[in-house]
Amino acid sequence: MKENKYDDKVFFEKYSQMSRSKEGLSCAGEWETLKKMLPDFTGKRILDLGCGYGWHSICAMENGASSVVGIDISQKMLEIAKEKTHFPEVEYICVAIEDMDFKEESFDIVLSSLAFHYIKDYKELIKKINKVLKPNGKLIFTVEHPVFTAYGTQDWYYDNNKEILHFPVDNYYYEGKRITKFLGEDIVKYHRTITTYLNTLLINNFAINQIIEPQPPEDMMGIPGMKDEMRRPMMLIISAIKC
Repeated sequence: MKENKYDDKVFFEKYSQMSRSKEGLSCAGEWETLKKMLPDFTGKRILDLGCGYGWHSICAMENGASSVVGIDISQKMLEIAKEKTHFPEVEYICVAIEDMDFKEESFDIVLSSLAFHYIKDYKELIKKINKVLKPNGKLIFTVEHPVFTAYGTQDWYYDNNKEILHFPVDNYYYEGKRITKFLGEDIVKYHRTITTYLNTLLINNFAINQIIEPQPPEDMMGIPGMKDEMRRPMMLIISAIKC
């Protein structure tokens, strides 16, 4: 059974208190970079994988998409998404990303935000995405950076005074399951190398458009801890097109 931590009552309550949960995309450190990479949504049919609260689905509709299908394994997340979404052209489906089942060439654009590192079989997922995209369809996704996922703890090393020393990177080439702490809870994620992220796309008939390691925007530098995000990459954004 695929993990669904976001329907755990305690974890979901903690997650719902995060700034990006309450305020949306404007409070996501990667958003300023991501929005510049998004394709033209006008008249396009969108698939939002791991749609969560529906922020990206709503954004697509606000920018001219003809329809959006958002899928997520968490019923609690989708309940919030439905409350926030006022476009009848958006359909939310409760299903694991790996289990999506749509007709071939159903979508013009596939989006995903910080979800693929929860997926065990990335290669099979990319095959499915290729199947549901139309020719010249766009794929854009964000994941936790392999530098961030490699060691597993996803926390800094500190000195005796609790000051940050450095960020640990180890076992980089050993891909697979990691158990980390997020909001004080154990979370299962899957580490893979940059090579795997990119070559899997190339092998499956995608051309890569852009690869960006987003930095926090200047106007967020006053947020506690944000300056430390400049010390190592936390996220990776990849944009590709189906050939």
